[in-house]
Amino acid sequence: MSQNLKIFIELTRLNKPIGYMLLFWPCIWGLTIAYDFSLSLRNYFFYAFLFFSGSVLMRSAGCIVNDIADRNIDKLVDRTKNRPIASGKISVLNASIYASILCFIAFLVLINFNIFTIYMALFSMPLAFTYPLMKRFTYWPQLFLGITFNYGLVLAWISVQNEVSITPIIFYFGAIFWTLGYDTIYGYQDINDDEIIGVKSTSIKFKNNPKKFICLCYLIFFSSLFFLGFVMKFNYIYFILLIFPILHLIYFQTYKLRTNIGGDCLKKFKSNNLLGLIILFNLLIGKIF
Repeated sequence: MSQNLKIFIELTRLNKPIGYMLLFWPCIWGLTIAYDFSLSLRNYFFYAFLFFSGSVLMRSAGCIVNDIADRNIDKLVDRTKNRPIASGKISVLNASIYASILCFIAFLVLINFNIFTIYMALFSMPLAFTYPLMKRFTYWPQLFLGITFNYGLVLAWISVQNEVSITPIIFYFGAIFWTLGYDTIYGYQDINDDEIIGVKSTSIKFKNNPKKFICLCYLIFFSSLFFLGFVMKFNYIYFILLIFPILHLIYFQTYKLRTNIGGDCLKKFKSNNLLGLIILFNLLIGKIF
């Protein structure tokens, strides 16, 4: 039993929370900008719990689908060759059963929302499960990841407002470029293996000017944060505090990035968990004060 549990944790990456946290942050951002904090906080925390649970479940299922699709590729990459499916620790059939169970539990979480949110969430499912194939056909798989990973921002808005507006759409657009930037950084860990295998990524496409591309992505993200503040009429404290995520992304993640050192790329990538918390704090300041 303990061995099976260990394999399940490795398969779903539950021992690596950065993945589901990067899926959760856009959800809680969207929930925060949509929620009326003059009302009881009970529903806010209830929705936050639902989105967190959904993030863990869907990220876990997504990891399994990704590993099934990439099992032959993973065998050729040093960082991924020991993953459960690639190494033969678990069969594709059993892994598929795990993924199905996780998706079913995620659906039980989903039906707690309004019908519009349910429909919009189900509409996004093809995006979640076709992403692993994109690296075979395009240099922009990170763009598809951004579209998928940040979709929860719009869902969270809809779960409260029961409608779509330009505010979450612009924020969602900017968050896509946040993901495009940090996942490009992440991709430099495997760039040598990927080039040999023939797998495509923005890390490879922009390998000659990585910092310019990453900086551009982050500037677009910042533009959406400024736009959000103006549209929602946040106070000046919100705009002052934006200096912290700006410094973090432009100086620490971009200027200080060493793409030839895998450990440094991983460190910069993981730092986006802290960034997610900083932006949540900024949004709460903007909404409440």
